Amino acid sequence: MPIVQRGQVGRKPSGGMYVQCRSKRKFELGRNPSLTKIGEKKLRVLDTKSSTPKAKLLVAKVANLFDPKTKTYSKTAIKIVTANPANRHYVRQNIITKGTIIETDKGKARVTSRPGQHGAVNAVLV
Repeated sequence: MPIVQRGQVGRKPSGGMYVQCRSKRKFELGRNPSLTKIGEKKLRVLDTKSSTPKAKLLVAKVANLFDPKTKTYSKTAIKIVTANPANRHYVRQNIITKGTIIETDKGKARVTSRPGQHGAVNAVLV
């Protein structure tokens, strides 16, 4: 059964249930999370409803790091995931999501992008 992202769910204001009166549409289709890990870069490009494709980053090795003191960007290697507010079990599995604290060559950094949606890991030094 496909994952449905949108659709009428729940109850009417009167308390009655919504009845599904049509089949699922392609634009309502959802997908499993990409769960970006650390390793050699692996990218999956998906077709979307619009003309722009969506890049899902499955495995990442490098992060685009912003240093707020010097206001410069640099590419640095990702060593390990130290904290993840999305799920505490993601730290053991080295899964990168938005808000994750990663250890890089230049120190600890917080991920500001969504790797499963944007196709890149952008981070800011903490």
